[in-house]
Amino acid sequence: MIALGVGLGFLLTHKFAIGWRLWWIGAATFILSQIGHIPFNIAVGFLFRRGILPSPPEELNLAFTALFLGLSAGVWEECARYATFRWWAVDARTWRKALVLGAGHGGIEAILLGVIVLYTYLQLLALQGVDLAKVISPDRLEIVQEQVNAYWSLPWYTTLLGALERIFAIITQLTLSVLVLQAFVRRHIRWLFLAIIWHGMFNAVAYYIARIWGPYLAELALAIGMLLDIGVLYLLRQPEPDPLEEAPLVSITVAGSQKMLPDLDESQDNLDHSRYN
Repeated sequence: MIALGVGLGFLLTHKFAIGWRLWWIGAATFILSQIGHIPFNIAVGFLFRRGILPSPPEELNLAFTALFLGLSAGVWEECARYATFRWWAVDARTWRKALVLGAGHGGIEAILLGVIVLYTYLQLLALQGVDLAKVISPDRLEIVQEQVNAYWSLPWYTTLLGALERIFAIITQLTLSVLVLQAFVRRHIRWLFLAIIWHGMFNAVAYYIARIWGPYLAELALAIGMLLDIGVLYLLRQPEPDPLEEAPLVSITVAGSQKMLPDLDESQDNLDHSRYN
């Protein structure tokens, strides 16, 4: 998961000769969005538990939760991405630059989740073969023992599902970045709303399927979504100049060459006007 986030950044910045600035802006955008997103979800959950907000019917609870979590992520992350394009990455108005920004957004998410997974692995590795009764309080001993046993009993290929999901998620982040970019290059806010719906839909579907049919079918659904993402990326790709040709060359005249600059009247008035004060 960590390698995916870093590796994609190296690949795109090298391929497009853009540099890491936009990658870091995308990474900061994700982190800033979570500063609002996570407390918002906690606050809404608190309101539901206290009965301040009416709970949905029991038979609709899972669908409601999936939609809420999906749209919550979509609103916070895509509005943050829109704000970044609007006020921060004001020079990012091409397909390639949007990809690099999206790679930073999805890449830092993969890196942070990878660090959490690694930390969990190291913790459970340290507990392997240890008498838990000596390090865990009696009231928590049974629960912790069950968690440790469940972790080490997983098939090895199941542990790779997180990395597989990050592949799908990063490609979706690239697509969302390009979608939000359209709000500026095509000058219509509906592209932001489309990105919010796109983000929310994929999150909600993956969550719902994972709860009903398990993680393998959820990953299959995400794989289908990845194919749709690739199609959207292809359709929205615009012809762009080579990065080495984006900056115009400055013509310098030398003795014997054709004049490229207009003749200037080097009068005393012109000299006084151009003098540094």
